[in-house]
Amino acid sequence: MSAFPVSSEKESQLARRMAALGVSEADIEESFVRSGGHGGQNVNKTSTCVMLLHRPTGLQVKCQETRQQGLNRFLARRLLLDKIEERQKGFVAAQRSEIERIRRQKRKRSRRAKQRMLADKAHHSGKKLRGAAWAWNKRPAGDDAVSLSI
Repeated sequence: MSAFPVSSEKESQLARRMAALGVSEADIEESFVRSGGHGGQNVNKTSTCVMLLHRPTGLQVKCQETRQQGLNRFLARRLLLDKIEERQKGFVAAQRSEIERIRRQKRKRSRRAKQRMLADKAHHSGKKLRGAAWAWNKRPAGDDAVSLSI
């Protein structure tokens, strides 16, 4: 009997991926907790939520996607392998730099930076006004007079 309620092909694919990443079942600490959210009485009474801890890396994953504990165990392992693969391939550095960029964008500007930004805005709006005034002066002469014909 298989360990997870998925096809044997998916289970063997998971085992191959674990072997490729160098993760063994002995490295994974598995615990079950009660789920929350959708699922009614089933999730309230049974421990369908699966928490996995990969001891060597310290990565932790929690999965409560479905109402079935067995399927959540399979999905949690896939999530854990995704995280381990990201860490090994160096995607973590890219994500960290993205988070740092967002943090810099949200950071409060210094007084000097605000003054510079407002000066640039004033300069730009002045250019717009000069352009509008130039266009206003270049209008055809017939537009000034409004003719009412009764």
